[in-house]
Amino acid sequence: MKKISGQKIFVLVLMAILVALVVVTINTPGTIEDPASYEPKVFATTWALLPPVIAIALALITKEVYSSLFVGIVVGGLLYSNFNLELMMNTVFFNENGGMVYKLADSWNVGILIFLVVLGIMVAIMNKAGGSAAFGEWASKRIKTKVGAQLATIALGVMIFVDDYFNCLTVGNVMRPVTDKHKVSRSKLSYLIDATAAPVCIIAPISSWAAAVTSSVPEDSGINGFTTFLKTIPYNYYALFAIITMIFFAVTKVDFGLMKKHELNALKGDLFSSTDRTFEDTQQEAISTKGKVIDLVLPVLVLIAACIMSMVYTGGFFAGESFVNAFANSDASAGLVMGSFIALIFTFMFYMFREVISFQEFMECVPVGFKMMVSPILILTCAWTLSGMTGLLGADVYVAGLVEGSAAAMQLLLPAVIFLVAVGLAFATGTSWGTFGILIPIVLGVFGSGEMMVISIAACLSGAVCGDHCSPISDTTIMASAGGQCNHVNHVSTQLPYALLVAAVSFVTYLIAAFVKNAIISLLIGLVILLIVLFIVKIVSGTTESADEGVRS
Repeated sequence: MKKISGQKIFVLVLMAILVALVVVTINTPGTIEDPASYEPKVFATTWALLPPVIAIALALITKEVYSSLFVGIVVGGLLYSNFNLELMMNTVFFNENGGMVYKLADSWNVGILIFLVVLGIMVAIMNKAGGSAAFGEWASKRIKTKVGAQLATIALGVMIFVDDYFNCLTVGNVMRPVTDKHKVSRSKLSYLIDATAAPVCIIAPISSWAAAVTSSVPEDSGINGFTTFLKTIPYNYYALFAIITMIFFAVTKVDFGLMKKHELNALKGDLFSSTDRTFEDTQQEAISTKGKVIDLVLPVLVLIAACIMSMVYTGGFFAGESFVNAFANSDASAGLVMGSFIALIFTFMFYMFREVISFQEFMECVPVGFKMMVSPILILTCAWTLSGMTGLLGADVYVAGLVEGSAAAMQLLLPAVIFLVAVGLAFATGTSWGTFGILIPIVLGVFGSGEMMVISIAACLSGAVCGDHCSPISDTTIMASAGGQCNHVNHVSTQLPYALLVAAVSFVTYLIAAFVKNAIISLLIGLVILLIVLFIVKIVSGTTESADEGVRS
C-alpha cells in the first residue's frame, strides 16, 4: 500500500476543516445587524489571546513568519465571526476597527510604511554611492576588534534616542559594514539594535516614547504626565538592565543559547545562519569608487536633524510651544515621513553636486530600496492586522479585568504582577504603546499618587518594552530585523533568551522595590542580582571565541 505523504495529509485535513466551515456558514448569518453593539461569544475571555499565541508559536516552530501571522489572523477572524466564513473574510479585510484594508488606510501606519521605503531608498543610494563602504573602511582602521565594533554600535544606538523606528534603521545602516568586517553575526547586530531602541527611548525624556507615556496619563487624573515619566526612569528595570546586559556580553565576549551558535557561524564566515539570503543579495550591487566617509555621515546627520525638527514641528514648536511640549505632542509618524523625505532630497542634491553617482543610478536605487523593505512591510501589515483581530476579541478588556481583580488583594505584589501582565499583553499584541495605554489608567485608579504609583507605572512601561522585545509581531522587533538585515525569525529566537533573562531579574527587583520604596536602593540591589546572574552565565557558557577554538582544535 502506497504511503500518503505528510503534505497530502495536511491538504486533506485543511479540506475537511473548510467543509465544516462551509456547513457552519450556510446555517449562520454572514452579516452583523448592529456592528456597534456586536460582541463575539469569546469576547474578553482567554480565547481572545489564542490568535497571537498561535501565530507566535507557529513562527518559532516553523521558522516561517508570513504564514504564521496569516494563520493567527484567520483564527482571530473565525473566532470573531463565530466560524462563519463570509463574516470572517469581511472581518479580516474590511472591519473598520481591525481589518487589513483599514489598517493600511490608517494615516499613522501608512506614514511608517512610507518612512520605511524612504529609508530603504536612502540605504540603497548610500551603498551605491560608496558611502557605506568608505565608512566601513574608515571605521575598520579605528575599530580594531569585535568588541569595539559592538560597543560602537551600542554607543550609536544610545545617541539616537529620539525614536525607536529611526534608531533601528539608522544604526543598522551605519554599523553593518563595520560589524560585518569583524564577523559579528546579523542576529547579534539585530539584538544590539533592538536593545538600544525601545529600552533607550523609554528612559529618554525627549523621545517619541516619552510623548506616548505622557499622553497615556488621563487629563482628569490631576497627575503631570511628563513629571511622572521622569520619576519612573530609575524604576524602569528592564530597560536599564537590558542595556547593562548587552554591554556585559559585548565586553566579556559571552553568548549563550542559539545566539552562540550564530556567533560561531559568523566566525567561520556565515553571518546569516539562514538559507534566506535576501539581504545578502542586496550587497552585490556595484558601487561608486568616488565614495567618501562624508557621503554616509552627512546624509545621516541631516536625517537625524530633519526628523527631530519635523517631529517638534508637528507638535507646534514653530507655533510657540516649548521644545519639550512640542515633543510630547508630536506626531512621530508624520515627523519621520517629513524628515526622511527632506533627507532624501538633500542626499540627491549632495550626490549630484559631488558627482559620485549619475541621475540614472540614483533613480535605479528607488526600486532597489523598496525591494529591501518588502519583507518588513509584509510583516508589519500582518502584525497590525493580527493586533486588530486581538482587539476585536477584547484581549485588552480581559487583561485589564485580571489586573483590576487582583489589585486590592495584593497591593505590595502589584508592581511585579503589572510587569508580568504588561509583558504578556505586549507579547500577544505586539505593541508597547497600546499596552501602557491600557494599563496606566488602571494603575492610577489603584494608586492615585505616591511612590507605589510611580513604581507600578514604571513596571507597566518596563513590561511593555520586555514583551515588545520578545514578540515576533512587534513592529520594533520587525524594524530591528530590517535594520540588521537579518532573517526575522532568527532575530526573535536568538534574542528571546537574553530578554527572558533580564525579565526574570526585573521581576525579582520589582518584588523588592514594592517593599523598599526607594529608587536608589532598589536599583542597586537589582544591579547586584543582575551581575551575579550574568557572571554565572559567563562561567557556564564561556566565551564564544574560546568555544570556537575548542571546535577547531
